[in-house]
Amino acid sequence: MKPALRSRLIAIGYPLATLAFGLLVGALAVIIVGGNAILVYKQLAEGAGAEWILQWIPGNPLGVTVKEARIAETNLVSTLVAATPAVLTGCAVGFAFRCGMFNIGAGGQLVMGAIAAFVVAHFVGGGIFGMLLASIAGVLAGFLYGAIPGALRAYRGAHEVISTIMLNFVAIQIGRYLVGIGGPLQKKDSGTPFSEKLDPSVRWPNLWGEFETNQVHLGLFLALIAVVVYWVVLERTTLGYEVRAVGFNPEAARYGGVSVPRAVVLAMGIAGAFAGLAGAGESLGHYYQLQENTLSGVLVTLGFTGIAVALLGRNHPIGIVLAALLFSGLDSGARQLSGEIPAELARALATIIQGAVILFVGGEGLLHFIFRRRAPRPERTLTPPPAATPTLREGP
Repeated sequence: MKPALRSRLIAIGYPLATLAFGLLVGALAVIIVGGNAILVYKQLAEGAGAEWILQWIPGNPLGVTVKEARIAETNLVSTLVAATPAVLTGCAVGFAFRCGMFNIGAGGQLVMGAIAAFVVAHFVGGGIFGMLLASIAGVLAGFLYGAIPGALRAYRGAHEVISTIMLNFVAIQIGRYLVGIGGPLQKKDSGTPFSEKLDPSVRWPNLWGEFETNQVHLGLFLALIAVVVYWVVLERTTLGYEVRAVGFNPEAARYGGVSVPRAVVLAMGIAGAFAGLAGAGESLGHYYQLQENTLSGVLVTLGFTGIAVALLGRNHPIGIVLAALLFSGLDSGARQLSGEIPAELARALATIIQGAVILFVGGEGLLHFIFRRRAPRPERTLTPPPAATPTLREGP
């Protein structure tokens, strides 16, 4: 087998192996509580909307029949809605990975993007101009919030893991101040920590779905465009070369003329911009308002989902999209589980599988050790040194 083909097969095989181990761990959890793992995974697939997709295969070779087509469609919409920010946060984490940095702050960057987009849309007003300006504000807010830990790493040596985690909490507190009881953005004459809802004219267009907060919106296409931008910047631009060079070896990159501080700041800033776009989508295309519990819970969690997406997708654009669809499908499907296993496990099953996948991805070196076939070592033969050639001394 050619080395290039072998390396590609290995690159595909290891993520699939980690996914299989993650599903096995989830199955063991189901079996321990007395459930039927096959039935549970079937319910997971149905809850993710797989039935709605399979029924459209030409000829329907699997004989899939959807009893409740409306429910199946709603489940698929839920998966796509959840996958939209997961793709973008996966890009946010993956881009920083390629520069040798671990971006734990995608959740905080997403929150700041959501806040900035909402504030601009709320005060500027509706229309295409307001929508466009709010979207740009979300991206810029994410960029700036990501560039902060990048600058701290580049110029002060602060580790980005610590600074990004701390900035997550800063973003949460900013959101709580804005929409908390008595906050400047809290809905008037209301005892709940919510803001006003955005005017329909400033919201992103909805494309599929019947429920207000569960509709496939413009953000799905923007996420796919962002994946293309992710690949182009990394693989086809000078900046991408510098980012990858710094990720491989900062000292060698510096010796080659690359400005390492500049590459670090820009890499974290661009990573934050991806997350900021995800936050803009949550404000303009999903919730249409700021909610204290959402800012401090759901949106920050999306940042950690991005870590799992980037790890399983191996920072590759296609891998990130597929991993985002997988994890979003698990979350959507887990909400539909009923009867076969206890409710507590049903709610946690997707998290168990995701955690196991991350664990096995982190232990990829162990998988390399288990599955690697060591090539037979060539036999070493001792060869005698060449005989010394006598030299004739010249006479006087």
